[in-house]
Amino acid sequence: MVISTNFLKLNRTPLLWIFSSVLFYISFAYDLVRTDYLKLLMLYSALFFLFYKLVQILKTQLIFLTWLAFLFRAIFILAIPNLSQDFYRFIWDGRMLLEGLNPYLHTVEAFISVSEFPVDQAQELHRGMGALNASHFTNYPPINQLCFVIASMFAGKSILGSVVVMRFLIISADFGTLFFGKKLLERLNIPVHNIFWYILNPFIIIELTGNLHFEGVMIFFLIWSLYLLHSGKWKIAAVILGCSISVKLIPLMFLPLFFKWFVKHENVSTAPNLTNDDEIISSTSPRNDVIRVSVFAGLTKLTGFYAITLLTTALFFLPFYSKQFISNYAKTVGLWFQDFEFNASLYYIAREIGYQFRGYNEIATIGKITPVLVVLFILSMAFFRKNKNTIQLITSMLLALSFYYFTATTVHPWYVATLLILSVFTNYKFPLVWSFAIILSYLAYMNTNNTENLWILTLEYTIVYSVFIWEAFINKKKAVKSLF
Repeated sequence: MVISTNFLKLNRTPLLWIFSSVLFYISFAYDLVRTDYLKLLMLYSALFFLFYKLVQILKTQLIFLTWLAFLFRAIFILAIPNLSQDFYRFIWDGRMLLEGLNPYLHTVEAFISVSEFPVDQAQELHRGMGALNASHFTNYPPINQLCFVIASMFAGKSILGSVVVMRFLIISADFGTLFFGKKLLERLNIPVHNIFWYILNPFIIIELTGNLHFEGVMIFFLIWSLYLLHSGKWKIAAVILGCSISVKLIPLMFLPLFFKWFVKHENVSTAPNLTNDDEIISSTSPRNDVIRVSVFAGLTKLTGFYAITLLTTALFFLPFYSKQFISNYAKTVGLWFQDFEFNASLYYIAREIGYQFRGYNEIATIGKITPVLVVLFILSMAFFRKNKNTIQLITSMLLALSFYYFTATTVHPWYVATLLILSVFTNYKFPLVWSFAIILSYLAYMNTNNTENLWILTLEYTIVYSVFIWEAFINKKKAVKSLF
């Protein structure tokens, strides 16, 4: 629906909000440093309030909201990311590949320490990414690396040029998510404007378009895959899911949740000469035969789905394969569980208990236990929760990923993007709340040591857990759509 002239005349307040949003985004993109926390918090809060009101009031004007999503992203086109320095490593990896070097086999520091500069602007990139990033092997999967290569192909000697190319890729992915997200919402009979709680969210615009985090590309493939799966095209869906995993590994944890989606008795009611009477059915009855056929067919499809997904992922990794690659990659992934700490919640409580009883940080021990707990939780969701339709499946994905982040040692702000997109297909709104509260985690950058303020983190997670507990337990049977 195209927005009408009369609508604009009668709704001048939204126009004022849009104009204000443009000014705030310009200030955010070009006149903000992350250590200026008061300005960061004020700008973000204002943008979030304006976003909420715009979606709430203009939710029937989908085309207009789409243009706003593009406008707000376009503001960042020429901006150097100011809340994250990861993009320097992205550029380094892309240029390494263009030089014929495998980025999984060499740390940046290994070159710089011996005064070797294998790529253009090597010293500038090294300074920009920081010592921590430079000292570890890359952990970005192959399709992510492909995006870095594309940026280097078009702007091999310009950092800003590489940023612009990567930004166009991420914006394109966001609009792909908008396209398939709207189609999936329509198929599920969920209000289509829900997708704008993701697409227009300043958290998404700032963290993905602004700070160049490729969760947006991973999410595009994930939503595309879910749309194909809902449409019955499970083989193509498996290929696309493999692409999603090859951008970020997070969708790997969703694989067990597909079990009941495939293994369901959808054809039982169509069996010949059967009634719906509640009766004891013998093991030799026609109905049981149909159930066995249905389960076998479901298991066959499930096996095929897993095989295609994992084969697709493996094929993307294949060009980089070597024993050293496996060792380096496993070591780097392990760091997220046993070395890094940032914006955690339950882990920090467990760490404090460890300090009280052991007198030292037990991250190495806790980091080994939490993945086991996550796996057990996901398996329980896979086998004991109904995941027989798309909404149930997506809800299980949301809860599984939430459990992982609640127990993780590291929760960077942009991680919440995946929770947010999954939530638009459910009644859960705590990810939307978290997408606002997550800005509190940036308080760590106010000091030179990047030390976190645990009182601020307590405030963040008190807000998030309060909403989550209300929705998941207290108000479980009642939808909260009335708020939106």
